[in-house]
Amino acid sequence: MSEARLREEICRYGRSLFERGLTPGSSGNISLRLGDGGWLVTPTNASLGFLDPARISRLDAEGRLLSGDKPTKEIPLHTALYDTRGSARAIVHLHSTHAVALTMLPEIDPRAALPPMTPYYLMRAGETALVPYYRPGDPDVADAIRGLAGKYSSVLLANHGPVVAGDSLEAAVFATEELEETAKLYLLLRNLNPRFLSPAQVADLVKTFGLDLPSHHDHDHDGD
Repeated sequence: MSEARLREEICRYGRSLFERGLTPGSSGNISLRLGDGGWLVTPTNASLGFLDPARISRLDAEGRLLSGDKPTKEIPLHTALYDTRGSARAIVHLHSTHAVALTMLPEIDPRAALPPMTPYYLMRAGETALVPYYRPGDPDVADAIRGLAGKYSSVLLANHGPVVAGDSLEAAVFATEELEETAKLYLLLRNLNPRFLSPAQVADLVKTFGLDLPSHHDHDHDGD
């Protein structure tokens, strides 16, 4: 796909996310890794609903701005996820309401922010890590994400929002949407003693669809 087409795709998906209320105002950002190691990334203070393809920031492989507007200040978190998640080709970061709300609950496990509620949550988002609060743009968030060692494609930033990587922009967007809907389900069902997927049902999904879940990685290496 040409760079011009990729710019249009970023704008199309950004507008879709914005118009459905998944990231308000000028919040959220999208990046896409190019074949030469550089990136396309949405500009700072830009609404995802009103992006101009020509003004999307073009960065080289070292993160230097080549053209377009000044990039989002969230570059450190994108860089950290690309550096540790080799399969990542696109990253979506939103301030979606239910995912942000989830990060503030006291019972959330940092290694599995959501239980196995639906098959499509595991198939699209995998398991989700929760990292502590950092102010927006704080370079230390990169160290927190690198500390996850690339095990997670979906990460929640406490009191801030989700950061989700995919092997394409479409995959990253769909996984982010699935994460938001699963967070909504969790909040709807909290304290109601719902039935989650059993370990056997999760294992069947892992085997059938070749899922790369951190908990099953750890289990595989228990005897090492």
